[in-house]
Amino acid sequence: MDRRWTGALIAMAIASSVVAGAQGGGKPVIGGNPTPGTPQPDPPNLSDRITVTGCLRPAPNKAAAGEAQDANTPSDSRFVLANAKRVDRLPPDTGGSPLAAKANGNSYRLEGIDSQFSPFVNVMVEVSGEVKPLAADKAAAGGGAPTLLVEFIQKINNHC
Repeated sequence: MDRRWTGALIAMAIASSVVAGAQGGGKPVIGGNPTPGTPQPDPPNLSDRITVTGCLRPAPNKAAAGEAQDANTPSDSRFVLANAKRVDRLPPDTGGSPLAAKANGNSYRLEGIDSQFSPFVNVMVEVSGEVKPLAADKAAAGGGAPTLLVEFIQKINNHC
């Protein structure tokens, strides 16, 4: 009787180790890029990060020619932050770059996907993100509203 139990236990141990070994499967990720062939974004530049409050509004219909209007494609042409005021509520060593210091407008273009902004249209919000440099063609044309790559957004009032 003891022999049967011992044999059964050994068989179960071998079977469970085989099943556990098969669970690991797959090819190990080497180099930190979980999706080979897809470029990974640059890490955020903390010195370019600012926080502003204002009224989130749909952008005027001036979409760039040929720009994809897919709601899941990040864009800076769909939403703006109007009546913006800078808030000094950032951790140390953030927002100190020359680019962040120059971003003092009362309007910002917001870069992100629609689902990030659409719940907050015509609502007073606080937005934190990285100020992006102006594209060469916009800088040559006299600028325009700075673009903020939004990392965080929250409602602070139901009305603008």
